[in-house]
Amino acid sequence: MRKTEWLLPVLLLALVAPLQAATPTALPGIPAPPPTVQAAPAQPAWASQSAAQKRDARARYAAWQALPDSEKQRLRQAAAALAAMPPAQRDALRARFAGMDQMHRDAWLLGPQLGVFYPRLQPLLGFVPEAERGPVMALLRALDATELEQLSLISLRTPPQERDAVRAQLLGLAPAQRGAWLREKVGR
Repeated sequence: MRKTEWLLPVLLLALVAPLQAATPTALPGIPAPPPTVQAAPAQPAWASQSAAQKRDARARYAAWQALPDSEKQRLRQAAAALAAMPPAQRDALRARFAGMDQMHRDAWLLGPQLGVFYPRLQPLLGFVPEAERGPVMALLRALDATELEQLSLISLRTPPQERDAVRAQLLGLAPAQRGAWLREKVGR
């Protein structure tokens, strides 16, 4: 992947729903957009949000907390680049992000490393039972870009009726065995 390919989606991730810095669910290190009107205190703003908006904000915050420090740093850099853009360019990015399918927007909550691969990983990993989610995320975060690319090919090639078995097989492998398993599966 070219060095800058991740920048646009990460910039878009920073736009998912900018929160005021004082809001309890604001993402650490992501600067709030410059206010155009006097911001209301955090509590009344939070209190006026719907249950769905609060749920969404909590999910975004939990996603931020789950990111490795290196990805948080990449997002902070993207947020700084976004803040430095002219307002028209930021608005264009915001509109482009809003026009994306919800699944693709939500994929970026996984961070820049996994977000770029998620549309191709989704067939295999999009509907994981609750008990497998932690192990699947740990496995995905342990894979490098080449291995994620290989897994995305496997995901796209695996028929729906075989996905659970393939995922179980992958989760059952020791970390040292995954690379060989991925290469073998891609080679078929």
